[in-house]
Amino acid sequence: MNIKITSDSTCDLSQELIDQFDITILPLTVVKDDQAYTDGVTITTDEIFAHVAAGGNLCSTTAASVGEYQDMFAKFADKYDAIVHINISAEFSACHQNARLAASEFDNVLVIDSRNLSTGQGLVVLKACEIAKTTSSLEEIGDILRDYTSKVEASFLLDRLDYMVKGGRCSMVAALGANLLNLKPCIEVKDGKMAVVKKYRGKYSKCLAEYVKDRLANRDDLQRHTLFVTRTPVDDTCLNAVKAAVDEHADFETIYWTMAGCTISCHCGPGTLGVLFVRK
Repeated sequence: MNIKITSDSTCDLSQELIDQFDITILPLTVVKDDQAYTDGVTITTDEIFAHVAAGGNLCSTTAASVGEYQDMFAKFADKYDAIVHINISAEFSACHQNARLAASEFDNVLVIDSRNLSTGQGLVVLKACEIAKTTSSLEEIGDILRDYTSKVEASFLLDRLDYMVKGGRCSMVAALGANLLNLKPCIEVKDGKMAVVKKYRGKYSKCLAEYVKDRLANRDDLQRHTLFVTRTPVDDTCLNAVKAAVDEHADFETIYWTMAGCTISCHCGPGTLGVLFVRK
């Protein structure tokens, strides 16, 4: 089968990987001061951070519409035997619901809920690219990918909570307490939802090194083929601490160092960093 893989801009894959695997990306919409921008096309993460730093309101994101998905699927439906589209977790966005509604108009489109975000979603996209080369049944592809989503382990460490507060995902009281105690929360995606699983304390570079060690060291349950280290801007001291920890604890065939896109940036802010990989 000749299968086309598509996804949303929330997968945070680099342009190099998108080009390498011929993935088509549908960008979400970023709203800044009531004006709509196209994720990664007419607005960048740097512009989002600069706007907020200057006292502007937090930017928000909106899901791709049913019509946008229909237009994308129509572009490829007659050119490929099938289309496999991977969305951000349905718990975080209406993208999956809208994509499924659009797919109902076609008989060769499969829509998969990644149950994840950022390069956790990206890992599912890359898996789809891999199995599309050897699997000729859409039903089998769906079964493989849905099983795979449960094995993706995605987490992030946050340096600051003001973006979460402004976005309504954290109370001001909780943020104030974390700031006073110099706590850095680790957020993990579990079954498509986000939850705080640990809080680190102290200098952020030290917290990041401890976080990487906690996630990767002394584990025999990991698939060692691909690791993503995905981040918003962090200072050189922090980045060097992460690189040293990854060198010490991350025995992976391929390590991708990537920047998070507008969706993660809008909700998590600068200084966010995560390691994302797959369990056995």
